Amino acid sequence: MTRRAPAVAETGRVDSLNHEGAGVVRGGKTAFVGGALPGETVSFIRRRHHRQYDEAELLAVLEPSPERVTPRCAHFGVCGGCALQHLDSAAQLSIKAGQLRENLERVGRVAPLEWLEPLTGPQWQYRRRARLGARFVHARGRSMVGFREHFSSFIADLQRCEVLARPVGELVAPLGQLLSGLAIRERVPQIEVAIAEDAVVLVLRVLDAPSAEDEQALLAFERTHGVRLYLQSGGASTVRPLREPAATLEYSLPEFDVRLQFEAGDFIQVNAELNRSLVGRVVDLLQLGAQSAVLDLYCGLGNFTLPMARRAGSVTGVEGEAALVARARANAARNGIANAEFHSANLAGADFDAMPWANRAYSHVLLDPPRVGAREVLPLLQRVGAQRVVYVSCHPGSLARDLGVLVHELGFELLAAGVADMFPQTTHVESLAVLAPGKARRGNGHKSRD
Repeated sequence: MTRRAPAVAETGRVDSLNHEGAGVVRGGKTAFVGGALPGETVSFIRRRHHRQYDEAELLAVLEPSPERVTPRCAHFGVCGGCALQHLDSAAQLSIKAGQLRENLERVGRVAPLEWLEPLTGPQWQYRRRARLGARFVHARGRSMVGFREHFSSFIADLQRCEVLARPVGELVAPLGQLLSGLAIRERVPQIEVAIAEDAVVLVLRVLDAPSAEDEQALLAFERTHGVRLYLQSGGASTVRPLREPAATLEYSLPEFDVRLQFEAGDFIQVNAELNRSLVGRVVDLLQLGAQSAVLDLYCGLGNFTLPMARRAGSVTGVEGEAALVARARANAARNGIANAEFHSANLAGADFDAMPWANRAYSHVLLDPPRVGAREVLPLLQRVGAQRVVYVSCHPGSLARDLGVLVHELGFELLAAGVADMFPQTTHVESLAVLAPGKARRGNGHKSRD
C-alpha cells in the first residue's frame, strides 16, 4: 500500500478566485485555497486531492490584499452560507462582472456592444428566502440550526446570520433551542424561510407528527417571536400552518403599483430591494409601448409579467409549474390587470406546434430560466419574430452558452449585458442580457408565424 506523504506547508501567490470563492494558486499542481484573495501571498496545506487540483487550507496571509476586510459574521469561514465576506463589496461586484465577461468570451464567444452598470442593493440582512438545515447532535445535547459547513454535511453552529432578513437572522439560536426541547427533535431535518412584507413563515420539515406538548411549544415560539410556523410532513402539498388561518404572504413593486401574493414554498427572488431594481431595469431595457406584445417565458407567479403588463399592450406568461400559473392568474386579477394571460407548459422539450400561444407573433420576449438555462426554447424566439429580448440568468455559464446560440445560430445581436448583485457575500452571479435581431435578419424582413 502506497502512503501519501504528510502534508507540508507551501507558499504561493493567488491569481484569481474560482467559482466557489477559493483563491487559485498556480505553479505546479493548482491549489484552491479557501479564504485567500487575488494578489495575496499565502501559506497553505493541501487537504483534499483531485486529478487536476487540490483543495487547501489557508494557514496565514503573508501579504494581504488591500481589498481584504474583516468579515462581519463570527461564523464566516466555517459556515457555508457565505464565501466572500472577507472581500470588499465593490471588489466582490468587480469579480462577478469579470466572471460574466469571461464566460461570455470563453463559452459563448460573444461580447456585448455595451456593458450595463451593475445593479446593487443591501449587502446585509437581505435574504428573504432560505433553506436552513437542522440536526440534533447527541454529543452536544442540542439541536443545530443553520447552513451547512464548507465541504461538510454538518450543520454550522450558528448563533445568528448576518445575511438573513430580520427577524430570522436573529432567530437562528432560538430556533435551535426550540427544536432541542421537542420530542421529535431528531425528526426535524430542515426549516424553510419565507419572509414577506407583513409576515414571516418558517416551515418545519417533520418526519414524525409533533406531540401535543410539542405543538404547545411551537405555538409559544410563534407568540414570542411574531412569526408563523408551518409543518411539512411530505411533499409540497402537505405544508400546513400550525394554526389557522394561514398567513398572507405578499411583496410589492411600488413603481408599477403591483402587489404579489405567494406561498411559503414558492420561488421568489431572495433580495426584495434588488428585485425591485431588477424588474424596473428589465422593463426599461425592453422599451415597451402600448402596441407591444410580450412573451414571458418561465414567468413564475408574475414577478416580471404584471409590471410589464402595466407598460405593454399584452403579455403572455408561460410557466412549467401549474400552481405558480394559478397564483399568477390570481395576482393579475387582484391587481386589476386584464391584459396578461398565463399558460402552463413544460418548456424543456415542449411541442410548440401544439401550443396556440407559441404560434403567435410577439414583439418582445423575456427569459428568466432556472440554472440549466433555456436551450430548448431559443428557436422559439426567432419563430415568434421577437424584435427585442431580455434574458435574466442565475448562472453565467448557461447564459453564455445560450447567448452563443442566439448570436451565432439564430441571428441575434448582443446589445448589452451586466450583473445584478442579488446575493452579496456569496459567489452567486445574477446577470441580464439584451438582444435584438442582427442586421442580416432585419434586412431579410423576417416575419413570425401567425
